[in-house]
Amino acid sequence: MNHHSGNINDFGMDTISLAGTLEAKLQAVREAGFSQIMLAAKDLVGHAGGLDAAVAAVRASGLRVTGFQVLRDFEGLSGHLHDYKMDIAKSMLSMCHQLGCRLLLICSSTSVHAAGDSQALVKDLRKLAMLAIPMNIRIAYEALSWGRTVNEFPQAWDLICQADMPNLGLGFDSFHMFATNTPLDELDMLDPEKIFLVQLADFMWTEIKSVEERIATARHFRVFPGEGVHSEALAALVMRLHGMGYRGDYSFEVFNDDYQQMPLATVAARAHRSALWLGEEVLRRSVPLPNQIRLKRKTGG
Repeated sequence: MNHHSGNINDFGMDTISLAGTLEAKLQAVREAGFSQIMLAAKDLVGHAGGLDAAVAAVRASGLRVTGFQVLRDFEGLSGHLHDYKMDIAKSMLSMCHQLGCRLLLICSSTSVHAAGDSQALVKDLRKLAMLAIPMNIRIAYEALSWGRTVNEFPQAWDLICQADMPNLGLGFDSFHMFATNTPLDELDMLDPEKIFLVQLADFMWTEIKSVEERIATARHFRVFPGEGVHSEALAALVMRLHGMGYRGDYSFEVFNDDYQQMPLATVAARAHRSALWLGEEVLRRSVPLPNQIRLKRKTGG
């Protein structure tokens, strides 16, 4: 199959969009033309052959692991709850390391048991980043739009700056930005080198009127970029990030119950169309090079 490539390597799929076994997901993503995939812990621990077999399947696929997700409700806890979450974090980091993955995604806490003061949150984020350093893993901290204290990316960014760790950066999800109507101009405060991952998704309605609807939409009704009603906003977002100097990965974070009932190849093909739209049409506006565009900076290794 011919792809108008040169940029497809900057976009990856997430296993959460696909039904079936890990091997079937890996094959569908690779055959659609992608070179990277975002994995969840359940992809590994739910494998019939166990953790080692899952890791072997990922390595055999030839796909690069964009990142590993997701550590939830981690920061701001105390006492035995803190100890419990530290154990969970160490397990997640260990699996991430076994995969050869260099990025762990953490979502802002929704726990009613978590403290809201920034000092406690910063302390925990710094501790997590310290644990990850020996494994050469970066921590991407994402603001969930229904987070208890941190629910917009400027708040997450503030904590990241306070923590001041080289391997702690921002995980950015377009869905949450659109759900909270965070202004695009807020991106100007970010250092593109500290944006560790950008996750993209659209949805089918223009307005989300409650937190409950926000959660339901996020977990069940997302669609790929270009398939929903926010195409123009997504295009503006990606162009703004590129103009700022972001050259990292884009992953399609698309939770959709309908896609779970469709053939893997069909879903992967939809994702591939989104990658072509963003790369060949949207980003070409900001990088009009002949024949093909190259989003990545040339690096050694």
